[in-house]
Amino acid sequence: MLLSNFSHLQLCFRGLVNTFSTSFLSFFHRSNPLPIMASATPITVAYGDGIGPEIMEATLHIIEEAGARLEKHVIEIGEKQYLKGNMAGIEPSAFESLRSTRVFLKAPITTPQGGGFKSLNVTTRKAFGLYANIRPCLSYDPFIRTKHPKMDVVIVRENEEDLYAGIEHRQTLDVMQCLKLISRPGTEKIVRYAFEYARAYGRKKVTCFTKDNIMKLTDGLFHKIFDEIAAEYKDIENEHWIVDIGAAKLADTPEAFDVVVMPNLYGDILSDVAAQIAGSVGLAGSANIGDGCAMFEAIHGSAPRRAGQNLANPSGLFLGAIQMLVHIGQADIAERAHNAWLKTIEDGVHTYDIFKEGISKEKVGTKEFAKAVVQRLGKKPEVLRSVDYSKAPKRPLTTRPAYVRSNENRELVGADVFIAWTDKVDALAAKLQPLAADGMVLEMISNRGMKVWPGGMEETFTVDVSRCRFALPEGSGKSTNHDAILALLGRITKAGLEFVKLEGLYNFDGKPGFSRGQGQ
Repeated sequence: MLLSNFSHLQLCFRGLVNTFSTSFLSFFHRSNPLPIMASATPITVAYGDGIGPEIMEATLHIIEEAGARLEKHVIEIGEKQYLKGNMAGIEPSAFESLRSTRVFLKAPITTPQGGGFKSLNVTTRKAFGLYANIRPCLSYDPFIRTKHPKMDVVIVRENEEDLYAGIEHRQTLDVMQCLKLISRPGTEKIVRYAFEYARAYGRKKVTCFTKDNIMKLTDGLFHKIFDEIAAEYKDIENEHWIVDIGAAKLADTPEAFDVVVMPNLYGDILSDVAAQIAGSVGLAGSANIGDGCAMFEAIHGSAPRRAGQNLANPSGLFLGAIQMLVHIGQADIAERAHNAWLKTIEDGVHTYDIFKEGISKEKVGTKEFAKAVVQRLGKKPEVLRSVDYSKAPKRPLTTRPAYVRSNENRELVGADVFIAWTDKVDALAAKLQPLAADGMVLEMISNRGMKVWPGGMEETFTVDVSRCRFALPEGSGKSTNHDAILALLGRITKAGLEFVKLEGLYNFDGKPGFSRGQGQ
């Protein structure tokens, strides 16, 4: 009876609180260590493989003790699914959970090597359009050793295309190929996100890394769009670096950078480099953001050798979960938990991977580290800079103008035909030249991108497939058609030659949409 009356009083009190003014609610919130509870946010959770279950338990323990309001939907992914024959590492039914919650907190998984198994990360990112990968990389000096105590860089990586489109073929006995795809709409999305992120979080500069001195069309497009969009953000400094020297500068002087935006492969490699030189890859969390869905994770792997030993550092996944809390509108919880984590690091309570004699005070396991963070909830670091998420953006950074496709005139002017051939290139040219027709000529033969005919060098190393360019004379102002290309392929086949691939050559408003051969 007493308990019943007490429950009734609780309900009455809640009703009174709901009628009070906003100012009183604000005062009530400031006077209590935990925020007023609201409805829980549904999220999909995957415990992963190796150390995954341990670090997920630790992460959830911390953020829930901090007051996170979560309705968890658990799915199975990774090694068990691969071994069941699901080549993508996830059951189709599990995608329904992601489609429903739109928020995915994922521990690392183990992907079996070889055998056609596809990366679950890549599959999830592309299936749900998670085009922006966000990786904050900052140092925690003097409590975690680093040569770069002032480092505070955010890597914004394009997440869906580039070489990670995963389009690969074996062409011949000698040659494998992987297609690098850079699109205008994909690049516009990621570059605009980088500038929106910089503006929302008070960053001063956005830097672009590409290799457009070599890949003039693909990386050239990325750089061109970066310049176009940068012009819209007058309040933010912008710059471009060739990726190799940019990477060297990032490794040597990371404090020269603020937000760095890159195509997929460069971003994947350099975000790991940045995390490591900041202190440890094990400390870095990652957000994968799309227009209607998001995935949060650590950037490290499943480390199966460390599984079940209560050794793993949960910090990477935890910091990914912090990004998740901000994303779902629980920035107050994110701030509370993140500051407690910073205080724990500052107090020298460290897992084995970051423990250093003379700096660290106590070496702890996974569970003990989580408990130490919970014990410090409500506290802030005294040396490290505390976090303040009160100004976290309320609108989605994915908002952008509608994509407008170019109206350039597109004309077919020839084809690159890749032909399997192991004899001398002059003999191949002699066979091909009589086959040209419909105004096209055999303009060039290249091998591994290097021109070998006409006027090739005998020192050039060649393999068993050559690119043979049939094209209308440059500047002729004419175009061809697919019937002419099909007829060309028919003549090549009748001549006893084997073509393994074809790429159409197009002009756009009269300008070539294809590169020359090296040495041409």
